[in-house]
Amino acid sequence: MGRGRHGYQDGVQTRTKPVIYVNGRFIFYSFCSGLVLQLWCRIISDTSRRQDAPRVVNLTMHQSWLLALGLASVVSSSSLNETLLWGAYRPNLYFGLRPRIPQSLMTGLMWFGTNDYTSASRVRHACDQGDQLQSYTWTTYDAREGGIQVIKDGLNNLQITTEFLKVAGGDHGGSWAARIKGEPMNTQFPSRSSMIFYFGLEGLGGLDMETDEDENGLEEEVKLTGSTPELDDFTIRIVDGPHNNAVTDGPHATAFRERIGKTHYMGQSVPPGQVWQAKDVLTNSLFKHANEAIGPYRDSADGVPDPSFILQLPDEVYTGSNLFAFQKFFDGEFQFDVFFESASAKQTLSSSTIDQGISALTASFDQRFTEVFPTPPDYISSSQDSLEAFSKAVTSNLLGGVGYFYGTSLVNNKFSYEWDEDEESQDSEENANDGPKLTEPKELLTATPSRSFFPRGFYWDEGFHLLHIGAWDNDFSLEILKDWIDLIDENGWVAREQILGEEARSKVPEEFQVQVPNYANPPTLTVAVTAFIARVKEAATASGPSAQELGMDTGAQIPMTGATSSMVDGYLNPEKALPLLQSIYQPLKRHYEWFRRTQRGQIKQYARKARSRTEAYRWRGRTQLHVLTSGMDDYPRGPPHAGELHLDLISWMAFFSRTMKEIAEFVGETDDAISYGEIETAILNNIEDLHWSEENQMYCDVNVDDDDDSYHVCHKGYLSLFPFMLSLLSPSSPHLGAILDIVRDPEHLWSPYGIRSLSASHPEFGQGENYWKGPIWIQMNYLVLKALHETYAVQEGPYQSRAQEIYKELRKNIIDNVLKEYERTGYVWEQYDAVSGEGRRSHPFTGWTSLVTLIITEKY
Repeated sequence: MGRGRHGYQDGVQTRTKPVIYVNGRFIFYSFCSGLVLQLWCRIISDTSRRQDAPRVVNLTMHQSWLLALGLASVVSSSSLNETLLWGAYRPNLYFGLRPRIPQSLMTGLMWFGTNDYTSASRVRHACDQGDQLQSYTWTTYDAREGGIQVIKDGLNNLQITTEFLKVAGGDHGGSWAARIKGEPMNTQFPSRSSMIFYFGLEGLGGLDMETDEDENGLEEEVKLTGSTPELDDFTIRIVDGPHNNAVTDGPHATAFRERIGKTHYMGQSVPPGQVWQAKDVLTNSLFKHANEAIGPYRDSADGVPDPSFILQLPDEVYTGSNLFAFQKFFDGEFQFDVFFESASAKQTLSSSTIDQGISALTASFDQRFTEVFPTPPDYISSSQDSLEAFSKAVTSNLLGGVGYFYGTSLVNNKFSYEWDEDEESQDSEENANDGPKLTEPKELLTATPSRSFFPRGFYWDEGFHLLHIGAWDNDFSLEILKDWIDLIDENGWVAREQILGEEARSKVPEEFQVQVPNYANPPTLTVAVTAFIARVKEAATASGPSAQELGMDTGAQIPMTGATSSMVDGYLNPEKALPLLQSIYQPLKRHYEWFRRTQRGQIKQYARKARSRTEAYRWRGRTQLHVLTSGMDDYPRGPPHAGELHLDLISWMAFFSRTMKEIAEFVGETDDAISYGEIETAILNNIEDLHWSEENQMYCDVNVDDDDDSYHVCHKGYLSLFPFMLSLLSPSSPHLGAILDIVRDPEHLWSPYGIRSLSASHPEFGQGENYWKGPIWIQMNYLVLKALHETYAVQEGPYQSRAQEIYKELRKNIIDNVLKEYERTGYVWEQYDAVSGEGRRSHPFTGWTSLVTLIITEKY
């Protein structure tokens, strides 16, 4: 049968039926057989639903406002443990919601201005620095409750506020509500806009528009129904606010009177895995319809119709549609609500749900924020309110930037550079096929460094992300950590960049898409694990028995009594923490051994003198000008050579050994803990024997000359600080004074804005790409502050007083500058200029730059 317009096929009007959509095939069913469908869905659900670990949620807010709304049954529902199912887990979009299910329902918001026709060429959808938005900021966000985002689109004179509220209840992850509202940024100028909200279904399930179709658009609220195995039955409604206005006047307005002020729509089938391309599908349909609609007026003496009369979706739904979009036009202020209601929750949401829920969310968030991230009294700010609002925003943006990704990745098992070819790689030899291959699909819940530029998972960023997230929501951080641990393969490798699926690959240049199984990245995940252990110990101490009584100092675990256990929520309860840590310990150990096996450097081959004949390390995968695997891409190094040794990597390995020792002690792996301790000692000795340059009074890389003699490669900057930054040096180390001299010298690393990445006196300072050749990185400054605050400024030693002075001044410099730039530009930045302190490169960059909140509150 041919495809018809407006629900017609071959001249006969057809009501679009619900479908089960599997691998490109449509299996039709009728709602009259809904009972059979429900039973079938539940059978599938029981066998395929992802088995998430139990989750814990603070019920205070839900209890207060849900009880007020007469939804008391919701408070005690078991679905409170599923409040992490839904979220703004499409962080690459300005506003996109989805559940943590590989193939399921996804939503997105698009908009463009209608002040003129050229505005339609600037459709907003995916976060893009090229859109030149003044800012887009989650001012409030909690992973369990929802949040508020403010988007400032100056080119369209439009400020949009998106409000997202989770409503727990039922057995399938609960319901949610979203409110999209807008207003002019400048009331002296017009603000006309078109908003498109879409719903796309991937995988098994069905989606249907219940509202009767009308070729001229819809006047009443929009209603869809659907069902998937994991979400079960659900209803979606779109409801207009009470005071919306549309453009009603203009040339040829009478010709369009039947369509003005209505909701326009379309339903279309898209192939499996292609819902992420909704913008292209919808804009193509919109412009095709617009081209037809404007035809009669191209040469009109009265001019062309208003853009809002022409730039409309075609008001048609095709059979088998799995992508539905709804378009509204506004003149001035507007508001509309979107409700997703899970059938098992047995509740109907309304505008008052959002009114009261968002109010309660904001009050609860503000109160809890001051408790979790208080500003110490010793920090004096000219505007305390601005500082707190900024700190809330960067925390909210980190949380709101968490995404759920699913898909294949590209891996090349045989690729290597010539200086790596002499290595025997067990991991590579297992696959004799050359060239990149697609892996099996994998899933990952991860924070993203930048919603606009890096909307995917990065290994060494994630350890820093989880420090901040874990301080706010311990169990949510563990959900992320567990997904990363699950990515560690049987050899112990995990890709440093997680580019899962076609949507993620579309944001990455082709030359960076392929991952190689002997390439590493700074091992920061264990930072998150040891931070979790510290929180468990702190919670146990606060709830009664001491760490010694609990056996935490010896590794022998004593179960908590029921009374004490009930005082600690979720995985902060040692009874729950211990099994979790035991479950991730073996993958982490495998990962650690992979590092030691694949990144080992050479000592005896070049007659190097060191107390240990094994502990030396070299990053694999470097090029002539970059060591991307180190994380410090273009930082100056020596020439590539199989005999070079990298200071930062051996420092990370000492740190890795120390953290693994702490984890092993906690889970009772006593023999392993002893082994890690011995390896750490050997590494620390070799850092001194191999990497300290007495001539340059600094720690350096090591390389080999043409005569196979070793020499130090010394470039004063972040690299020189690693043994200090990771607190590997004793407070009484004779080298500490020289390192502090480098840190505090304005001719080298010190600036009024933070510690520079490369000495200002270095010949390459600010040259070339200038990525790690001077600019200030917040995560590295965080490590410096952590080392000072926890070690060198508090432990007795000859430099304690100086460390205290540097800490106090550096902390203030960093906070003041990041706040200043945020207020000046509307963004938090990837890095800051080494001379002016101005924000540089990707923005918003609320990944590890959000560590400024921990710096403010001194949580290291």
